[in-house]
This record gives sequence, C-alpha cells and structure tokens, in this order.
Amino acid sequence: MSAASGSEGKKSDDWKPKHNPWLIAFVVTMAAFMEILDTTIVNVSLPHIAGSLSSTYDDATWTLTSYLVANGIVLTISGWLGKLFGRKNYFMVCIAMFTFTSFLCGISSSLAELIVFRLLQGFFGGGLQPNQQSIILDTFPPEKRAAAFGLTAIATVVGPVLGPTLGGWITDNFSWRWIFFINVPFGIVTTIAVAFLVDDPPWAVKRREPIDVIGISLITLGFGCLEVMVDRGEDDDWFGSNFICIMGALAAFGIIGAVVWLLKTKQPAVNLRVFKDRNFAVATFLMGAMGALLYSSAIIVPQFAQQVMGYTATLSGLVLSPGGIAVIFLIPIVGKLMTVMSVRMIIAIGFTLMGIALFWSAHLVPYLDFRHLVLFRMSQTACLAFLFVPLSTIAYSTLSRDMNADASALFSMVRNFLGSLSISGATALITERRQAHQSDMVHWMTPFHQPFNDYLARGQQFALDHNQPQAASALAQRHLFVDFSQQVAMLAYNEAFMIFGIAALCVVPFCFLLSPIKGDGKATAAH
Repeated sequence: MSAASGSEGKKSDDWKPKHNPWLIAFVVTMAAFMEILDTTIVNVSLPHIAGSLSSTYDDATWTLTSYLVANGIVLTISGWLGKLFGRKNYFMVCIAMFTFTSFLCGISSSLAELIVFRLLQGFFGGGLQPNQQSIILDTFPPEKRAAAFGLTAIATVVGPVLGPTLGGWITDNFSWRWIFFINVPFGIVTTIAVAFLVDDPPWAVKRREPIDVIGISLITLGFGCLEVMVDRGEDDDWFGSNFICIMGALAAFGIIGAVVWLLKTKQPAVNLRVFKDRNFAVATFLMGAMGALLYSSAIIVPQFAQQVMGYTATLSGLVLSPGGIAVIFLIPIVGKLMTVMSVRMIIAIGFTLMGIALFWSAHLVPYLDFRHLVLFRMSQTACLAFLFVPLSTIAYSTLSRDMNADASALFSMVRNFLGSLSISGATALITERRQAHQSDMVHWMTPFHQPFNDYLARGQQFALDHNQPQAASALAQRHLFVDFSQQVAMLAYNEAFMIFGIAALCVVPFCFLLSPIKGDGKATAAH
C-alpha cells in the first residue's frame, strides 16, 4: 500500500501540463476576464434596461443584486464543487453555462426573466475566477507564478475599469442587450480552447466528496443576505428599514454559524484551516483591503466626473482607462523587482504609494480639467501593480498543494466581496458627507452674513449688465445654488479621498507580518 502511495506521489510530483503553460494561462484568464467585465458592465445600462422592460430604476437594480448574491455564494464553495465534479469539468460547465445564460439575459422579455437569468449567470460565473487561479497555480512552478499572475492582474484590474466604459458605449450605439450577447462568441471559443488545452493534475481530478448540506446552507444564507443588505441598504435607508434589519440579522446568523460549523465538522464545504498559514491569512486580508480601495475609488471618480463636472458616461469612463494602461506597463517591472526585493517590502511600498496618491487626489477644485482628473486616477490605479501580483504570489508560497482549491476560492471571495461592499460604503459615505457639509454651510446663507449679501449683489449686477433686470434676483439665487451644490460636493469627495488615503496607510504595518521572501521563491524564511 505504501509502495502504491509512493508511486502515486511520484506521479503527482512529475506531472506537467501537456501544452504551453502561457497558452493555458491566457485561455483561462480570458474566461475570468469575461466574468469580471460582466460584474460592472451592466451598471451604466440600468436606465435603458428599466425603460425597455417597463420597470422602475429601483427594480432594475435587482439585476445587479441577484448576480452579486449568487456570485458571492459560489465563489466561497467553488473549491468543493471543483473536487466534486473534477476541476476541468466544473470549469468548462461554468464557462458554457455562463455563456448560455448571457444569451438568455440578452433575449429577456421582462425584468423578472432578466433577474432570474442574471442569478444563474452569477451562479456559474462564480466558479471562473477561483478555478482560473487554481489552474495557474498548478500549471506554473513557484518561481514562475509571479509572471503568470501578472496576466491575472491585468484582467482583474482592467475589467472593472473597462466595464462601465464599454457598457456605456455599447448601450449608446447599439442596445443594452448586446452587453450580454458579446459574451457568446468569446464563451464558445474559450470553452473549446479549455477542452483542448487544460488537463487536470492527479490531485484535481473528480472524486467522491460528501455534501456538507449544513455548511453550504449557512454560507448561502449568510452571504446571500449580507449581499442583499449591502446592495439595497442605501436605497432602503439602511437600518431604518425592517427589511434591511432582517437581512442583517440573517446574515450575521448565517456567517457566524458557517464559521463555527466549518471549523468543527470533519469534511467541510470550505476548509477554513487554510487561514492557519500566516502568509495566506495576511495576504488575503491585504487583498481584501486592495479590492475595497480599488472598487470604492473606481466608483466615486466617474461619479464625481458625471455629477459634479458634467461629463458624459463615455467621457467619465475614459478618465479611468489610462490607469488600466499604466498597470499593464508596470506589472513586468514589478515582476523584475520581485526577484531582487522581498515581496512584503514591495507590497508595503504599494500601499504607501496608494495612500499618497489618494491624499493627492483630495485636491479637487471647481472647474478641474480633464488632464488632472486622469492624472489623479492614474496615480491611484498604478499602485495596484505593486499589490496584486506580489500578494497573489506570497499568498500561496507556503501553502501545501492540496489546499490550493479552497485557498483560491477564499482569496477571490474576500477580494470580490469586500470590493462590492466598498462600493455601497463609498456611495453612502459621499451622501453622508454631502449632507453634513450642506447642513454646516447653510447656516451662513443668511442676510445677516455679509459675504452672502455680497455674493447675491454680484449675481444681480451680472444680470443687470446683461440686460436682464426682471430676472436679476432669480438668476443670482440660481447661481448661488449651483455654486453651493458644487462646493458641498467638492468637500465631500475630497474628504472621501482623505479617508481612503488614511485607510491605505493604516494597512502598511500589516505587510510586515508576511514572510520576507522574494518572488522567485528561493529565499523563504522560517515559517
């Protein structure tokens, strides 16, 4: 028996992919990119979807919520599903069904149909990112993983940036249905390519797995209710709504219950014991922080451009694009840097630079030009090149190979979930700070405050100079309201960037809890 085991272990150690590893990495990353893109591409099309399907905008947002709920649940248990069906089989089913449900979304004739199909799309899409990461981990030896994760970084960072811009352009020039139809040809080609190129290593083949009904049920309840609470909280007045309170209570019960159960049961749906590995636990926390900063800043920059600066959806999307290009150019440089510097130092530099970039971005002023807005966003996004690849590399550096599937699922889930949580948090923060500044500034808008009287007098004189004596008072009041609203918004957005900058710098000390290793995997400290 031990001889058989030794033989099997030797086979596992000798296993290598049959095809070019870079070709495999490109194909599986294309599948993950398709899913990442679909997470954000729908956002700008919601008004068109609502109008086309005769529904309200508020109801149309359930197309986002349903996708995120299913996606968050499946991300967590994708490692178990991969073991149950075999990783390649599960990955191919996810791509094929994601493609098919995209087509169904495109031909939906009612909002109810679209919500159901988006739920299914999120369910199958949730298995793409973790499996893509697991395949890359097994396809490349440790010393080459950093370069391979560079490809993943491009998909992960560029996807959220490209999504709103592409979605807006497609919707404006064609129809919202084409944001789903474009997945079909890519999905078909990717499914065929995966079938020919990807093979399961001996440790990732299909095997009998007990179904952890309680664990899966608690995960579904916890993450499903939490996602609904976060996504709908802003619209439903948070805990002023009984519905949100119920969702919050069920989320707490589900998540706490799931953690307790998964740690106690012998064969859990998700092996939380991977967090015993210090590098993985710390890197996952840092990746979650990176995801939160990436998604929150990515949502408020175009929001500021459209609501305050008056940019179109397409132009505000173009503000984000140069940042994605900067990441693509910086990733190979960071890869070289990882061979001469400790990975944790590079990560610490990345968060420090991000903090500085966010502080610099907190200098928004009225009539800011396009170039400065692009530079602000580019400085924020460029820092991600120092974070994604090093964090992905060090997270798995000291994990045993049999834990890669569960680790990939949890790693992706934390990044995505905290990212989506931060979007709602950033929007709520801007709303709250605008209200606070508005309440503070309105006290000075009184005839007993001389600067207020002087401003109105200048506005009235401007109207008189342009031969509009009848409308002088109304025009002065209108200009006052416009300037007042803009100043309130500027203060709120600047304050938000300051808070994000402080958060980025607060994360820096945690970087030094990681082991002092290099990206080539040769110099590993005692762990």
